[in-house]
Amino acid sequence: MIVREGLRKLLEAQNDIEVVGEAATGREAVAMTLKLRPAVVVMDIAMPLLNGLEATRQIRQTAPEVKVLMLTAHSDDTYVEKMTALGAAGYLIKQTSAHLLSEAIREVQKGNSFFSASVARRSQKRRQESLGRKGLPKTDAARLSSREVEVLQLIAEGQANKQIAAELGISIKTVEKHRDHLMQRLDIHDTAGLTRYAIAAGLVECDVPLTIV
Repeated sequence: MIVREGLRKLLEAQNDIEVVGEAATGREAVAMTLKLRPAVVVMDIAMPLLNGLEATRQIRQTAPEVKVLMLTAHSDDTYVEKMTALGAAGYLIKQTSAHLLSEAIREVQKGNSFFSASVARRSQKRRQESLGRKGLPKTDAARLSSREVEVLQLIAEGQANKQIAAELGISIKTVEKHRDHLMQRLDIHDTAGLTRYAIAAGLVECDVPLTIV
């Protein structure tokens, strides 16, 4: 991807930053983080197969020593609150300069927080409200397991049960059970409804191809 290649070249030009890997999907990001154990992961929100929200949650749960720095086009407070609650150490908007990104990586690696100026100003006002958030809206989705969130995103991305089973390494029957459980817990009884819910919950971004029927 052109964007990733550009970022790699910009960061590799810094003498004190080493790029040890890059991932095309959220699932790859989690797997590579567990294998390579980088000091900092630069994460986007809009990622296929596993969105940046869930990828960050899994990384923070399984590799808490790894710092996560968000670099995304989304600047609205909802996403900032979700990512902060999930343990992201920084949040940058994609229009930021290469110098600022490098500075953010250094600060996050030291254990400090780093936010784009506009994000920082709004976050300061809303910090107390955001402390109790868990990364999903205050609905039944907050009680979904990590695997259920994965299934929900893949459903919203238009994947059939067979494809989901292959992607997650589980049986089709298990996928069907997860789908039924999602519908019961969320009181949604069709795929289109689950898709709309996933979009509203921030699990799927508009730049990810969607099929809503």
